[in-house]
Amino acid sequence: MLRALALAVLAASGAAAETPLPFDLGGAYALTNQFGETRTQADPQGHAQLLFFGYANCLNICSAALPLMAEVVDMLAEEGIAVTPVMITVAPEQDRIETMGAPLAEIHRDFIGLTGDQRALQIAYDAFAIAVEPLFEDPEYGWIYSHGSFVHLLDGEGEMLTLLPPVLDADRTADIVRGYLAPRG
Repeated sequence: MLRALALAVLAASGAAAETPLPFDLGGAYALTNQFGETRTQADPQGHAQLLFFGYANCLNICSAALPLMAEVVDMLAEEGIAVTPVMITVAPEQDRIETMGAPLAEIHRDFIGLTGDQRALQIAYDAFAIAVEPLFEDPEYGWIYSHGSFVHLLDGEGEMLTLLPPVLDADRTADIVRGYLAPRG
């Protein structure tokens, strides 16, 4: 947790993209998207990715992080920088293939939602050091979970570039992403 916080401080402070990560985070996974297709950490079109671990009907940090990701994706698209927003569910019983696509599409038409069996999801959680804990069951929305809150910036191959705290505004977040993805002159 402290390492993640330290990296977030580096990102928020505008540390250069050449700053190496102070820890090993990220890795391979194979999950299923809302269209029933297998997807790995590598983007099929080679686009960078903003990756978040959450769930489609989360009223807490997800309700801030997912719209932030969508706004940043649109801002960067206007500059010709392609970034795909991706969410890996922490609530597979709620975010099923047939149920997660519509709420994510309301946030952004290109949002990719990923789910899988517990073993496949645990591989992704372990790779990104995500702890998931059920807190209580809301009668209207189902289980409420404690889970990671950082947005992960990945390159097109799925390699971890940095962590982004979802408390930054879209302009600042886009600046940080741009610093990692913009061509160097």
